[in-house]
Amino acid sequence: MPAKTALVTGASSGIGEATALKLHELGYTVYGAARRTARLATLADRGIRPLAMDVTHDASMQTGIDKIIAETGRIDVLVNNAGYGSYGALEDVPLDEGRYQFEVNVFGAIRLTQLVLPHMRTQRSGTVVNVTSIGGKIHTPLGGWYHGTKFALEALSDCLRLEAKPFGIDVVVIEPGGIATEWGAIAADKLEKSSTSGAYATQAAAVASSLRSEANTNRNSPPSVIADAIAKAVTARRPKTRYASGFGAHPLIALRRLLPDRTFDTVISRAIGLPR
Repeated sequence: MPAKTALVTGASSGIGEATALKLHELGYTVYGAARRTARLATLADRGIRPLAMDVTHDASMQTGIDKIIAETGRIDVLVNNAGYGSYGALEDVPLDEGRYQFEVNVFGAIRLTQLVLPHMRTQRSGTVVNVTSIGGKIHTPLGGWYHGTKFALEALSDCLRLEAKPFGIDVVVIEPGGIATEWGAIAADKLEKSSTSGAYATQAAAVASSLRSEANTNRNSPPSVIADAIAKAVTARRPKTRYASGFGAHPLIALRRLLPDRTFDTVISRAIGLPR
């Protein structure tokens, strides 16, 4: 049997990098995709195949999938991990930025899924892994666009799971909690760019401080925790539909499920340090 093939997007750092290495360790032929292949040099040295791909450009995605099929003849695992956090008050964030947030976090993932599904159907097997977030289950102030993408990807994954099941294809959602990556700092930068002046300045200062504090805390889990969850999902005979992992993931999801909306609003506001 030839080695199984996996494609991991957003592989230049963090969760994507850790996942590419983990799947390679398990014997997969792994393609690590990112816009800037220079950041994939370390992975290439470890045996990962670098792939230039921009998930907001259709031709780039099509070329990447064609290359994988030409070289390996199959694709067994797609890990849709590419994404970022666009924070800012809904009133402040330009619609073009909101659209781009959806292009990267949602439409890129779904378009890649569209491109791999015919090959997985032919094989009668495959696993699509969509990395969402606990942000697809909870909400925070000034994170509307980001949370909107993650809620959307959760729903799309549920529908796809039903559609793909008759063809032997599994669809799995991974819900990271607090992970030690660049994500928090990038989200804080976006927030400060959009909402540090004007009506939402006080909220923006508190949320940006919280994001940076969380990014710098040693409580966050390493990216390998999520890589391990993904590895468990793709190697399971019958994977779970969802894997929540990382700092605070299970308690926060449970809290959201148990508390009324306004009570949860209060808990989140106090945790972030918003003025009352």
